[in-house]
Amino acid sequence: MTPESTAAYRERARGRRLGGVLIAALVLGVLVGGRLPELTGVTRKLLRTGVVLLGLQLSVVQLLDLGPGVLVAIVATVSVTFFGTVALGRWLRLPRGLYLLVASGFSICGASAIAAVEGRVEREDEHVATSVALVTLYGTLAMVALPLLNASPQWIGLSVHEVAQVAAAAPAGGLATAMAVKLGRVALLAPIVAGVGGRGAPLVPGFLLGFLALMLVSPLVPRAVLDVAGTVTTVVLAAALFGLGTSVRLKSLVRTSPRALLLGLLSTLLVCGTGYLSLRVV
Repeated sequence: MTPESTAAYRERARGRRLGGVLIAALVLGVLVGGRLPELTGVTRKLLRTGVVLLGLQLSVVQLLDLGPGVLVAIVATVSVTFFGTVALGRWLRLPRGLYLLVASGFSICGASAIAAVEGRVEREDEHVATSVALVTLYGTLAMVALPLLNASPQWIGLSVHEVAQVAAAAPAGGLATAMAVKLGRVALLAPIVAGVGGRGAPLVPGFLLGFLALMLVSPLVPRAVLDVAGTVTTVVLAAALFGLGTSVRLKSLVRTSPRALLLGLLSTLLVCGTGYLSLRVV
């Protein structure tokens, strides 16, 4: 095994562990929900801090190296998934806040996108918890299913919901490509957030400006610092997902989840199908 493939294998294993940490944090939060004091304020701060730190994992150079065809596929997949999920949510007669959060999380980057959007729309706290649970559930299923279908790194990056899930699903030799494509989706977070902002809300909130600023300076940051920042980002997001999990009430989810579960399934099929077809077209 060459040094390059060894490094890729280790990075993939690390991504699988980090993805497991995020899922475990959410499940643990659900299990202890109702036994802890209110964590909404702290959770929101942690999620937005995680969004800002994600900027260090992306650079403009990485995006340009993908080529125009893949960039078009990224824009097409995010656009079709977001607006398609919104249309499906309306068809299923789900609350607007819930389907906007699901559309954002499934089309861009999971819980981090939900964190970026949740303060811009009218929603209930339960909508945030439900959308995060859905994106974790279906992102995990996509993470397992796509490698079984021998999906290309580009397709995995276009289709799997969370950044850590992409790292876990990508083949060792294609990890860098899959992550670059995924982070290309993350780069579209700013226009999505700006588009769903309510009347009187700033065009781009402060934490997204922080995300964009770190994205611009990331090529100048030493690799060792980026590695540490990646670990810190995972810890912050895991703490945030734990906080979100504590707001989930299982009895409420059992009563209200069937249509939401269907929306999550349809949105996952939409992002996977659009990703595959867009790559074939371009």
